[in-house]
Amino acid sequence: MLDMLGPIIVAVLAAYFLGNLNGAITVSSLLDKDDVRSHGSGNAGMTNYMRSYGLKKTGLVILMDLGKTILACFLGALLLEPYGYYTEGAMLAGFSVSLGHDFPVTQGFRGGKGILCGLGVAFVADWRIALMILGVFAVLVLLTRYVSLGSCVAALALGICFTVMHGDKPVVIVFAWLIALTAIFMHRGNLQRLCKGTERKLSFGHEEGRT
Repeated sequence: MLDMLGPIIVAVLAAYFLGNLNGAITVSSLLDKDDVRSHGSGNAGMTNYMRSYGLKKTGLVILMDLGKTILACFLGALLLEPYGYYTEGAMLAGFSVSLGHDFPVTQGFRGGKGILCGLGVAFVADWRIALMILGVFAVLVLLTRYVSLGSCVAALALGICFTVMHGDKPVVIVFAWLIALTAIFMHRGNLQRLCKGTERKLSFGHEEGRT
């Protein structure tokens, strides 16, 4: 096991610092000459960027956050594949990149909420699960227009799907739930507003309220 320590450390650190490359912060800084965290909810995530600056460049935010996650997960998987832990490596890096996205040391620990990271992790570890959670998110948002509700239920679906479909890999299950619960924790304010009935809905073609 000691011979795995080096690859594990490299995977964790590389993934964490890749997570620091936040799409919303980068795009708003370079293209909008602004900081997305100074608008709306103050969160450096896709939803806040979209409602603050519109849909036009939101695709770049999505591409960057998904891309960094997929890159980090492939790196973790390849580093641990020689030891027989491809999926475990992907999940380890996935959790690390999510932490880097949510709590980026290079950005004063003010990041996003990790939903796109969770989707990217699933695509690398098991694309079937990625399609499932994407479907859950899309259906809930279309039916309720609550992005936060769709995000939290999709996070739960990620944990449940990995538990059911990878039940023989306890390390994979642990990291899946760590990713899911971290994402839900980051939405704690949204959940409180949902319970109080004060959470704003997504208004297609208009700006969304706090999410």
